[in-house]
Amino acid sequence: MVESKVVVPESVLKKRKREEEWALEKKQNVEAAKKKNAENRKLIFKRAEQYSKEYAEKEKELISLKREAKLKGGFYVDPEAKLLFIIRIRGINAIDPKTKKILQLLRLRQIFNGVFLKVNKATMNMLRRVEPYVTYGFPNLKSVKELIYKRGYGKLNHQRIALTDNSIVEQALGKHGIICTE
Repeated sequence: MVESKVVVPESVLKKRKREEEWALEKKQNVEAAKKKNAENRKLIFKRAEQYSKEYAEKEKELISLKREAKLKGGFYVDPEAKLLFIIRIRGINAIDPKTKKILQLLRLRQIFNGVFLKVNKATMNMLRRVEPYVTYGFPNLKSVKELIYKRGYGKLNHQRIALTDNSIVEQALGKHGIICTE
């Protein structure tokens, strides 16, 4: 009986070995990612719970302050909001250059574009200048959440990316301790 040995080229053997190493590495990466996602989900849940508690406490505090003011015969004045939502409502016809520049600075280049901004003196002065072209207000938590979930976009590596996944948020804002859209 003649024993036949099949000669396998060295390049094929190297390719098999390389593919096995890649498969092993990929498997390890997938397992690590699953483990990290599970930990992140727990952390996100804890934070969401904590935030909802804080919001409920603030709501209770607000109610108690209003009741206290009413008992004393006075009025409770809400503290000034820190966040503005601005929407452009008019087009480009007959806009003077300074107003056009302010709209660009506010990132309101198109009609019906909206932006969130911090309230400060400079922002309020700019808003006063472009008031005929925009509408603005102080959004509540519910409307902010809805807007971000439905139409939220962020800048990541100079690209405009929809906020569809918490991994995008974590990648961009993880260094500041923000890991989810909650």
